[in-house]
Order: sequence, then structure tokens, then C-alpha cells
Amino acid sequence: MRPSFTGGVGCMDIRLLHGREMAPWLDELARLRITVFREFPYLYDGSAAYEADYLQTYVESPRSLCVLVLDADRVVGASTALPLTDETEEFMRPFRTAGWAPERICYFGESILLPEWRGQGLGVRFFEAREAHARQLEHVDRCAFCAVERPADHPLRPPDYRPLDEFWRRRGYRHHPELRTDYVWQDVDASRPSAKPLSFWMRKLP
Repeated sequence: MRPSFTGGVGCMDIRLLHGREMAPWLDELARLRITVFREFPYLYDGSAAYEADYLQTYVESPRSLCVLVLDADRVVGASTALPLTDETEEFMRPFRTAGWAPERICYFGESILLPEWRGQGLGVRFFEAREAHARQLEHVDRCAFCAVERPADHPLRPPDYRPLDEFWRRRGYRHHPELRTDYVWQDVDASRPSAKPLSFWMRKLP
């Protein structure tokens, strides 16, 4: 049985959506992703067309999860997950190459919040909800996500930028630099798309 609830944090409303339950929220999710991912380290100059295609993968998977955060009916945060086998071959390839069975892995997509709603414990809630969802999936015993790699001297790196590595380690995730891939998008300061290196973090479910 998959978890499903509506709960609150302060005045915020947190909803767990699955598969096609996400469909009415796609436009707002796309806008949120484009807004938040413009920040370092992703620097993503997004498009509505790409977002529609990307999010459709989650809509079409009945085993997907979207943790939706609303404040006064405004979408201010979201986090997603689905079985890695419901993702595209592009996402599964690094695991197959390294000898990991995709059937055993729940893939975590984005965890995004508008700046004003950060620092209120929602990042932890995102992980808790997705890990609870993963434990309900047949054959799955691990969770994984990827993060973009940027050089320490990147010209758009903010002076106060703090990587999330320690937060992820406290959650029990370990960096797997051997699990690597490249994804193509256009940076906010670029004139054309280019490939970006990403590596994966993973943990075994308790």
C-alpha cells in the first residue's frame, strides 16, 4: 500500500500525489523548476516545452510520487521520486554499466523550494516522504539521486554558496563517483546548450 496524505507545516499544505494526480499541477511545477534551477549550481535556462516532456514521465508512472508544498494555494516547493525502471534509459544506463540492477532502486528527482520557504525543515520532509514511498515499492531496497558537478572557481558561484553534501551524508547517502553521466541543458549565461557532468548519491533503505 502506498502512502497518501495531506499534512501541514505551519501554514503550509503538503500533499502527496501519485501518477496522474500530478497532471493538474504541471504548469506550476514547470514554473517552479525553471525558477529554482536558475540558481547555482544548475544555472538552468529552462523552457516550458522541455519541462512538459520531463514531467510527463512522472505523470505516466502510477508508481511515482510528487511531494507538493502549497502556501495559500501557491506552489512553493516540490520533490519527486519514482522507480528507476520507470525512468528513461538515459537515467538507468550509469547503474547498468556499474552493475547495479535498476529494479532495486528508487530514483529521486528534484527537491526544490522557493528561497522564502527554505530553512523550515521541508528538505528533511522531502527525504522522509520519498524514502517512505520507496519502501512500498516491490524489489526496491535503495534510493539514489544525482547532482551536477561545477568547478569551485565557477564565475557564477555565489560567495555564500554551501553545497548540500553534508546534509545528504547525514541522511545516510554516500557519493558514488563511479556512477556518472552527462546531461545537456543551456546555462543562463550561455548562447547554446552544453553537456554537464552529474554523479549519483545512494543509500540502502533501512
